[in-house]
Amino acid sequence: MKSKVLLLVSSIILSTTSFAQKDELKTLKKIYGKEKISDSDMELYKTTLVKGESLVAGSTEDEKVYFAYYKAVAPILEMTSALMNPAKSTDPSLASKILSVDKVNQFVAVANATKDYEKKSGKQVYTNDINQKITTLKPILVSYAVFLSNVPNYKDAAIVLAAIYYLDNTDLEKLYFAANYAVNSKDYNMSLAYYLLLKEKKYSGEGEGLYAINIKSQKEEIFNTKTERDIYIKAGTHEKPRDEKLPSKRPEIYKNIALIYLELGKSIEAKSAIQEARVENPDDVSLIISESNIYLKENDMVSYKKLISAALEKNPNNADLVFNLGVISYNNKELLEAEKYYLKAVELDPKYGNAYLNLAILKLDSEKILIDKMNKLGTSTAEMKKYDVLKKQREDVYKSAIPYLKKVVELDPQNVEAIRTLIGVYNAIEMFDEAKVLKAQLKK
Repeated sequence: MKSKVLLLVSSIILSTTSFAQKDELKTLKKIYGKEKISDSDMELYKTTLVKGESLVAGSTEDEKVYFAYYKAVAPILEMTSALMNPAKSTDPSLASKILSVDKVNQFVAVANATKDYEKKSGKQVYTNDINQKITTLKPILVSYAVFLSNVPNYKDAAIVLAAIYYLDNTDLEKLYFAANYAVNSKDYNMSLAYYLLLKEKKYSGEGEGLYAINIKSQKEEIFNTKTERDIYIKAGTHEKPRDEKLPSKRPEIYKNIALIYLELGKSIEAKSAIQEARVENPDDVSLIISESNIYLKENDMVSYKKLISAALEKNPNNADLVFNLGVISYNNKELLEAEKYYLKAVELDPKYGNAYLNLAILKLDSEKILIDKMNKLGTSTAEMKKYDVLKKQREDVYKSAIPYLKKVVELDPQNVEAIRTLIGVYNAIEMFDEAKVLKAQLKK
């Protein structure tokens, strides 16, 4: 008899819990469905969420799904409510006070899970409403991302923009900007994931750019459709609409994938990606240089020189490329070739300090050979004559380096090593007054 009583009590407790849970859901549903949610509504909504949290475990799958949705959408409702309040809507940091990256990600996950559940169950309760909320939420999240980037917090800005794509997978443009922000944050793994997804989706970004100026921020914003922009223009929040033809971003995407692989030290993937990028960007010299840098790191100087030469064919007036060929030639002991390239570099760019410095080094290198010969000579009359000849040659070496060293110091007065080298040269050929001036400059 006692066991029957206990069983009856248990069933009463279970039914009461279920009834309470349904009461919480009714309250949440009622507030959620309001066109305008007041501050007091929002407070009741939050307290109801707290009360309902402890009852979730004993709920049906249906109740669990919708309670999770009501919880995840809370900051979105609070944000929307605040924007309707003139006293709050003018606060530029409003989104940062209500939203967070975690809350945005939570809404994305739960909103998509809710839509999936309704698709599976065949009951379309909130799917359409979620889609409408996404449309309303997009400009809010864009503004939030811009706020984060201005802090600057590029990583979180990237995550927020990517969230827009995960809410609406047709909006690849936001994923593109998310990838750019991720690069700015130096989170190369994140940016690579976004760029690879853009590549997989064959995103080009080619089309028509629809812009208008946000009257409040005075910053130009881009819109997905003319209809969307017209709504904001009519609402009085934006002005000065303009259209612009947008070129394909695919070459840039391919290029960035290659460069990120290179940054991550994945040379095999980088080489493959650069080959693809060069197909998309046949005239982009920077890609050839990037590929050459892979071979430079691998100490494959033959391939490196071949690529630099190919880049130079496309851009013969690029002083950096010519200088690089000079460095390669110098390292290969091809000194006349090196001098030719360094002289060409300063011809193309008269302010190319490193080329002048390398010309000076090239000249001074021959001093070592002369000193070795001088040290091997004896003290006989014949050998002393040879010594004088070598000494004169050594002075000529110093004199040939002086114009280049002076140019380096002229272009970069803070180059201590160049100043010290020039002082040493002056002292070696007894130009003591010139050395004294430079010493005074060095002290300053």
